[in-house]
Amino acid sequence: MIRIAEEVRRAGVRAVALETSVVAQGLPAPHNLDAARNCARAVRERGAVPAFVAVIGGEIVVGASDEELRRLADPARKPAKAGSRDLAALCASGADAGTTVSATCAIAAQAGLRVFATGGIGGVHRRVAPGDPVDVSSDLLEMSRRPVCVVCAGPKAILDVPATAEALETLGVPVIGFRTSELPAFYTEGSGVVLEHRVEDAAEMAKLLRAHFYDLGLGTGVILAVPPPSLLPREEIEAAIAAALAEARTRRLPGKEVTPFLLGRVAEQTAGRSVRANLLLLENNAGVAAEVAVALAS
Repeated sequence: MIRIAEEVRRAGVRAVALETSVVAQGLPAPHNLDAARNCARAVRERGAVPAFVAVIGGEIVVGASDEELRRLADPARKPAKAGSRDLAALCASGADAGTTVSATCAIAAQAGLRVFATGGIGGVHRRVAPGDPVDVSSDLLEMSRRPVCVVCAGPKAILDVPATAEALETLGVPVIGFRTSELPAFYTEGSGVVLEHRVEDAAEMAKLLRAHFYDLGLGTGVILAVPPPSLLPREEIEAAIAAALAEARTRRLPGKEVTPFLLGRVAEQTAGRSVRANLLLLENNAGVAAEVAVALAS
């Protein structure tokens, strides 16, 4: 049920898992395919092998081809968004789907990959309206039980970042700053959440991962939080999110529609600068992940 591309199989730990929900749902065309190709190039330039994870025709693929990425990017095909809980149903129905952080973590671990690059992780959502149930992404649970290093720019800015950091601590998932002692918040360098541990380069991170995964066998994932290369003012982002939340409240949007709605509104209110920042941080994270994978494999 899992097809691993031969190049990825040969690379082993030197392969970097890449999610595909950003292609299927996360970014508008042509940015979605541009982002994927730029990430792949960044990985290859640093000596690692890109491994896009997806569901194609009901088959889980680790190392999706450019043709398969174009298939996911085609809105006429209406690809699904696959969390880890959706994988069995999507495989059974023969569907196409882009994988989220949770699904990519689960699949990468099964395929023997140890490093995964994404933009930002899911987490504890801000409540759209008082009395709403707490919405917690399955990303957190999967990272707590899959031995994969997730290289990201922290939690998505639309989340409750301090609550997400607390949840990760409760789940035993280490969060390591990459040349920073503050948890990034996707578009911004800092969130106010202090990190206890940091590394200065890929070799230091690889040493930490060897201790975590192999020497101690702790079994959880590890987050490497990388500050975004293109910063937006924190006050501007918070104002845009507050306005988007207020609109979502009046529209009474169902849970699954809230995140894409908020991200779309933030893009509008920042005149597209948030989309540009997203593209840059995706490529940057992929490059850092490749350096870590190469160091881990050496």
